[in-house]
Amino acid sequence: MVAWWGLLIGLAGAGSVVGSDDPVETSSPGVTIEMLDELPRLPGALGPLPPLSTIADDERERAKTELGRLLFFDTRLSRDEGQSCASCHDPAKGFSDGRPRAVGFHGRELPRRSPRLLNAAYNPLQFWDGRASSLEQQVVGPVLSAAEMNMTRPLLRARLEGVPDYSARFRAVFGGGPTLARVAAAVAAFERTLVTPNSRFDAYARGDKQALTEPEKRGLLLFVGKAACSQCHNGPNFTDNRFHRIGLRPERGRAPDAGRFAITGREEDRGAFKTPSLRNVALSAPYMHDGSLETLEDVVDFYARGGDAVSRKSALVFPVDLQPEEKADLIAFLRSLTGQAPVVSAPQTARAE
Repeated sequence: MVAWWGLLIGLAGAGSVVGSDDPVETSSPGVTIEMLDELPRLPGALGPLPPLSTIADDERERAKTELGRLLFFDTRLSRDEGQSCASCHDPAKGFSDGRPRAVGFHGRELPRRSPRLLNAAYNPLQFWDGRASSLEQQVVGPVLSAAEMNMTRPLLRARLEGVPDYSARFRAVFGGGPTLARVAAAVAAFERTLVTPNSRFDAYARGDKQALTEPEKRGLLLFVGKAACSQCHNGPNFTDNRFHRIGLRPERGRAPDAGRFAITGREEDRGAFKTPSLRNVALSAPYMHDGSLETLEDVVDFYARGGDAVSRKSALVFPVDLQPEEKADLIAFLRSLTGQAPVVSAPQTARAE
């Protein structure tokens, strides 16, 4: 028992590097599914999603969440009344939009893909470049952005105040009329309910060793071992919430994206983007910050070859000799991360009247 336990402790080390871009040893010779099934905890701090302590279960909080749901689908939050939050974060598309890049004000294509909102409440920073430190800030940014919803605070307040139902709801929840800060608080409360527990992986991590198939378990061993995925995709939400230069070359004709550098001004952050959660990843094609990879197979191929041949790439991205059957097992495991989707219905009209 001691020998194989040592091997698995080594896997845990390979899967828990969150503070460094130094590569670690990821080989796992001789580790079997039976050994994996006997682990009391998984490498890389992988496990079920914990409960969110920020969700209060009282009448006022439920009213705030319902107000946030109405606002989330309401096109009046954009200047030309052509877009709502749900335009880019569609419940039917995993709370993204299925496009390679988001579409903003008057149909303008934006440089990045719409991030998924599922389980965003677990992330300390929002957006691909981490420019928002709360869900409330995440709501405000697109509303005021000239490239996205192009709204102003006075117009938003006047427009919502003119809707009797909204006026009553804001006063019941906040004790005053609509403001952008109150809109952000309500929408953020709704977004905190967009969690996806009870994936088959979660059942496995809780002790149901039959919840994953053998290919999926082999994929999990690859994930924390040879493929080294958990060096960045670790913890219950399968992200280290850090920023990495993964070696993705811009598509032909597109300028390089500064990424995190635009926020911090630090040269080491140029071209670095936040590690996305892998939960529900099977529902969120296309992939990467620019939507340039169409399928999970494309993503696995990208990382297996060590990314593109670009300078200043993270040392955590390196070639891995994955055989076709190993790639298939890894993708099978990723599909096991699809959780129980929140039941969200849009109001009867897009304007939430």
